[in-house]
Amino acid sequence: MDGSLFAVSDLHVSYEENRAVVDGLRPESPADWLIVAGDVGEKFADIEQTLKLLRARFAAVIWAPGNHELWSHPADPVKLRGEERYRALVRMCQDIGVVTPEDDYPVWTGLGGPVTVVPLFLLYDYSFRAPGTATKQESLKAAYDAGVVCTDESLLHPDPFASREEWCWARLAETAERLDKLDPEMSTVLVSHWPLRREPTDVMWYPEFAQWCGTERTADWHLRYRAKVAVYGHLHIPRSTEYDGVPFEEVSLGYPREWKRRGDAPAPMRKILAGG
Repeated sequence: MDGSLFAVSDLHVSYEENRAVVDGLRPESPADWLIVAGDVGEKFADIEQTLKLLRARFAAVIWAPGNHELWSHPADPVKLRGEERYRALVRMCQDIGVVTPEDDYPVWTGLGGPVTVVPLFLLYDYSFRAPGTATKQESLKAAYDAGVVCTDESLLHPDPFASREEWCWARLAETAERLDKLDPEMSTVLVSHWPLRREPTDVMWYPEFAQWCGTERTADWHLRYRAKVAVYGHLHIPRSTEYDGVPFEEVSLGYPREWKRRGDAPAPMRKILAGG
């Protein structure tokens, strides 16, 4: 039996219930790959332990960071900030055999392939403005007035960049340069913690939160880089949608209070490309 390409995100293993879910994640075959699209946890040791566990089970694990991995959490003994923390996470993943956005992009050759699996680290730039606002300042004010403010504002430091949006723009430029060099005949699976388009945020209860969910500058990347599937998380709204004929898969587990509303036995792994 050929392997399958699975994806999951937002495992948030600081919650005991979520750790139990992660402990139950298993491949269907020895050839299965697993995409982990960010927000494994907040503490460096928890992230490492979880990815190491998954890497021992799956033939390959591909990781793209979320905002929680980048937090400088006061309870984390690892006090690194910003780019320095990201690079330390990359080195840790490389040490345990997990593919990162800084590595050569692997090619999936199972059913549905060949496709290049591309883990992305892009962040956001506040361009998904709150309704009725035209600038970042107005959008942030609307969020603070509504009491809907992402914890990134206090825990996700952009060092050495002056702001999170400047870090985002640097990542966009660096990543686009790499993607432009890919084989133009090869399709991709684009993996980003934050959705590449704004439309997935339209179903959120609090539209003010959208400004922490991506950047308008990637709105055409699913076409520009020949995506067969686009995988994302962050919103904690697992579902399948389609834009310009390209499937977009939101694959998050989310917090226990969220997934328990959908039942007591979550199965967060989504089959992206299937073997037979």
